[in-house]
Amino acid sequence: MNVPQYDVAALRRALAEDPRTAELGVHVRIRGDQLFLSGDVACEQRRAAIAEVVTEHTDGMVLHNEVHIVRADPPTEQEDLR
Repeated sequence: MNVPQYDVAALRRALAEDPRTAELGVHVRIRGDQLFLSGDVACEQRRAAIAEVVTEHTDGMVLHNEVHIVRADPPTEQEDLR
């Protein structure tokens, strides 16, 4: 990987097209040899899969996986709209 803008686009494409992730909502930033991922996902397995896919497409970069897990649990009680 050489040109950061192209590298970011290639990683976004890999995350979108890989069946393990199919992810469009992860932000990718590259600063020198540092790779930063941010965004929200539903579970730890998805977060790990994102790191795995990105690692397969990079060489020698330090990964900072700042992707957060956001639970989407169903409501536990009825909402009162009065």
